[in-house]
Amino acid sequence: MNSEENFSNLVLVRHGQSEWNAKNLFTGWKNPGLTDKGLEEAKITGGKIKEQNIIFDIHFTSELKRAQLTGEIILSEIDQEALETVKNIALNERDYGELAGLNKDESREKWGEEQIHIWRRSFDQPPPGGESLKDTADRVIPYFDKVIKPFLKKKKNVLICAHGNSLRALVMHIEKISPKEIVRIEIATGEPIFYKFKNEKFIRT
Repeated sequence: MNSEENFSNLVLVRHGQSEWNAKNLFTGWKNPGLTDKGLEEAKITGGKIKEQNIIFDIHFTSELKRAQLTGEIILSEIDQEALETVKNIALNERDYGELAGLNKDESREKWGEEQIHIWRRSFDQPPPGGESLKDTADRVIPYFDKVIKPFLKKKKNVLICAHGNSLRALVMHIEKISPKEIVRIEIATGEPIFYKFKNEKFIRT
């Protein structure tokens, strides 16, 4: 990083389309790979990040291969393949419990449209055997504050490749979004989220 800069960069990326996304299945902690579309989305994301000319100091990702592969592709696209990568279960997707591996339409037939909507979109109502978004936030946020944020405080540039719900929990924390509002926010694939961190504040750019 340029020593003259007085801020650090944080970039968040949701993995590209997975094989189970394409099949309309609840995925959670299951571990499918990326589709051809997902691979292409990762390359597109890498191109967008490359335009910003950010030299990263460290890359964090989950224990799931769809996020890891997305990160690998991005690092290749930005010519930073040698970057240190830290994998941690704290950044995993939300655990969908008994819904994992089930077709979303069939699940609606089994439990009802309203119940599935509650499990998917409420903040603190988990599916059977799984996690709510609140549960996900309860592991993502402490890991971010204890492990990742210290790098930002040292003016290090950080890349995080993770999942829709783990990143929603993180965006909620960073942008101080209410539980009511965060359930309406989607994290898109192929669209990196850029922040500058300075004086304990995150500015989305």
